[in-house]
Amino acid sequence: MAAPGARREAVEQAPGPDLGRAVGQDDGRAGRAEERRAGGAEGGRAGGAEEGRVGGAEGRGPGQARAVWLALGLLVALLVALTAAVALGATDIAPAEVWSVVFRRLGGEPPRPGTDDLIVWQLRVPRALLAALVGAGLGLVGTATQALVRNPLADPYLLGISNGASLGAVAAIVLGAGTVAGAGGVFGLGGGLGLSSAAFAGALASFALVWTLARRGGGFAPLRLVLAGVGIGQFLAGFTSYLVLQAGDEQQTRGVLFWLMGSLGGATWGTLLLPAVTVPAGLLVLQARARALNALTMGDETAASVGVDVVRLRRLLFVVTSLLTGVLVSVSGAVAFVGLMVPHLCRLIVGGDHRRLLPLAALTGALLLVVVDIVCRTAMDGQELPVGVVTALIGAPVLLYVLDRRLGSGAGA
Repeated sequence: MAAPGARREAVEQAPGPDLGRAVGQDDGRAGRAEERRAGGAEGGRAGGAEEGRVGGAEGRGPGQARAVWLALGLLVALLVALTAAVALGATDIAPAEVWSVVFRRLGGEPPRPGTDDLIVWQLRVPRALLAALVGAGLGLVGTATQALVRNPLADPYLLGISNGASLGAVAAIVLGAGTVAGAGGVFGLGGGLGLSSAAFAGALASFALVWTLARRGGGFAPLRLVLAGVGIGQFLAGFTSYLVLQAGDEQQTRGVLFWLMGSLGGATWGTLLLPAVTVPAGLLVLQARARALNALTMGDETAASVGVDVVRLRRLLFVVTSLLTGVLVSVSGAVAFVGLMVPHLCRLIVGGDHRRLLPLAALTGALLLVVVDIVCRTAMDGQELPVGVVTALIGAPVLLYVLDRRLGSGAGA
C-alpha cells in the first residue's frame, strides 16, 4: 500500500475538479479509519473496566480459606441443632440414645420394643431433616431473588411468591388434587406431587405479575417492587382464605389454616423426598451460575458486557426460584422472612460473592429453621407454635432495619 504522502502527490497532479474530489475521499477514508481505531480502543477499555469491576466485586470479602472454615463451623452447629431437635420435646431423649437409634436403623435393624425408636426415627428425625431442607431452600431462594431484582428487600414471602404458591396449593387441596401436611397429620386427597405442581404454578404466576407491575413505566424502584409484592400478596392471601372456607370439612379447615402459617408437624419420610431432590439440585444450578449472578447484581449492562445472557439468566432464575418456593410451601406452608434475613447475615460475614454466599446461605437457613422449630415445639407446654409466627417475629424488625437504611441513603427512590 502506498504511503499517504505519495498518494497525496499523485492526487495533486489530477486536473481541476478531480483534485478536490480525490482529496476529500482520501481524507474521509482516513477519518473513518481513525474513528474505528478510537472506537475499538474505547470499547476495549470499557469492557476491561466492566470486567475489572466484576472481578473486584468477587475479590472483596474474606478469603476462600475463611469461607471454608465458616462452612465447617456451620455444619458442626447444624449437626448439634439436629441432635437437639430430635432429643428435645414432650419426652426428652438423651443424645447418646438418639444416635444409637439412628445408627441402628441406618444399619437395617428392626425397631426395638419401647417408644424411643418410634419417637426418634418415625417422628422427630423426619421433622428435623425437613426443617433443615426448608431452611436451606429458603436461604437459596432469598439469595437468588435478591440478585435477580438487585434489591436487598426481596424475599419470596414479601414479594408475594409464597402467597401465590399457597393459593395454588390450597386450590389443589379444595379441588381434591393434593395433600397438605398439617399439625396433626395429612389433610386432603391425592398426591403431594400434584400439590407441589399447583404451588409452583401459583408461585411463578405471582412472581411474574409482581415483576410486571414493578417494571411499569421503564423504572425499577425498590419500594415499587416491595409495594407491588405486598399488594399482590395480600390479594392472593384473601383469595386463599376464601378457598379455605369452602373446604366444607372443619378438621381440614383447621389443619390448612395452621399449615398456612408455617408448620412442619406433618413431616414423614415420604414428605422428605421431593425437597431432598429439589433443594440440592437448586443449589447446584445456582452455584454453577454464581459468577453470572455476581455480574447481574452490578446491572444488566455490566453483566452483558462480560458475556452474560441476561434474558436467559433471568428466565432461569424465575423458574428455579418459583420451583423451589412451590416445593417448600407444599411441605411446610408459608414461612416468612427467612429468605430476607439469611442473605443479609451471610453478606455481612462473607461479602457479596455468590460462589461463597450461596452454600453459606443454605447452611445458615437450615440452622436457623431447625432452631426455630425447636422453639416452636418446646416454648409452650402442650401447644405447638406455627413456624411462620416465630420467623415473622424475628424477621419483621430485620425488614424495618434494612428499609430504614435504604431510605436513609436515598436508595429507595
